[in-house]
Amino acid sequence: MTQDLADKRIVLGLTGGIACYKSAELLRRAQDEGAVVDVVMTAAAAQFITPTTMQALSGRPVYLDAFDARMPNSMAHINLTRGADAVLVAPASTDFIARLAHGMADDLLATLCVARGNCPLLVAPAMNREMWLHPATQRNAARLRSDGVAILGPAEGSQACGEIGGGRMLEPGEILAELIAFFQPKVLAGRRVVITAGPTAEPIDPVRVISNRSSGKTGYALARAAREAGAEVTLVSGPTLLAAPAGVARVDVESARQMHAAALQAVRGADLFVAVAAVADWHVANASDSKLKKTEGGGAPELRFAPNPDILAEVARLPDGPWCVGFAAETENLYEHARAKRERKGVPLLVGNLAQHAMNAETTQLVLFDAQGEAELPVLPKMEAARRLVQEIAARLDRARPRR
Repeated sequence: MTQDLADKRIVLGLTGGIACYKSAELLRRAQDEGAVVDVVMTAAAAQFITPTTMQALSGRPVYLDAFDARMPNSMAHINLTRGADAVLVAPASTDFIARLAHGMADDLLATLCVARGNCPLLVAPAMNREMWLHPATQRNAARLRSDGVAILGPAEGSQACGEIGGGRMLEPGEILAELIAFFQPKVLAGRRVVITAGPTAEPIDPVRVISNRSSGKTGYALARAAREAGAEVTLVSGPTLLAAPAGVARVDVESARQMHAAALQAVRGADLFVAVAAVADWHVANASDSKLKKTEGGGAPELRFAPNPDILAEVARLPDGPWCVGFAAETENLYEHARAKRERKGVPLLVGNLAQHAMNAETTQLVLFDAQGEAELPVLPKMEAARRLVQEIAARLDRARPRR
């Protein structure tokens, strides 16, 4: 299994706030992804979760004191960030954000943030909604952003004080996704990307549908990878149980005709359109408005089919439309069918795979078809394959449509 944070060393800082309980799960999940995590806590953080807990989870010493004698030179604020890949403060309180914005160095965590040199700093705010909205806090957050600090969140939701609003710390999985994304090359920075994913469902009546076995995993992985690469991503999704990747705007649809309308709306002004969805070729022309009942003889209803719109071909024909990538999931003769499909759809790049190997699987092997020929990618986990594909697409897009 691929570990997205393998060989990364993270300094995890905790400041005072009830959200410290989330930091314990964040620590474990970062370790599951291969990270080595050093924990630094403020005195206020130790009021909410004990250093013993964080040490037991990390398997490493936890630091609170700027003059910790366990450091041979008593310079924990220097030693901890040398060789670290990032400092992540989660939760970051109102007070800590204010001190950080003004370069104050009055405890170990604040001091190491000032002394970190070129080590990246990410901050996940956690506070009452009024504290987050206060003009001083907003000024401080803006100053941190201008200084190159990544602000993760905060989220909207219920808070420990009983109020509801902005200021809630992101969930551990969301912070982890942001941390992983931080380390990915930003090959699509400034690009707007629209991706279709999942199956479509064509109604027979209000209860029954005709669909297919697409899980949506490849399309969702590609949406996450594009967002990690710096793109603004819209995901037009057929029915699936998958959660939308963090930071991706999802538009939910059911049928192919709904996906057609949503995609045409979404691609306005987009740089890139990737059609991954397994779109039904036909819909039921005589779908019933009420549930069809069994007849006495058990005969099946007579269904008439009509073709669905060709979303990819239509987007590819748009004047000043996005650069287009198609997908071909075949069961046999992949190369023959994929080459023909690329020509028929009129797209510069088509990505093919064998459906029986990819559907409901965790791995996939992609083959790229363009005007220069074919290129096989290795068998990879779908997330890793998606990141590799994003790099391939970005390189071709930059050649075809250089950034202004």
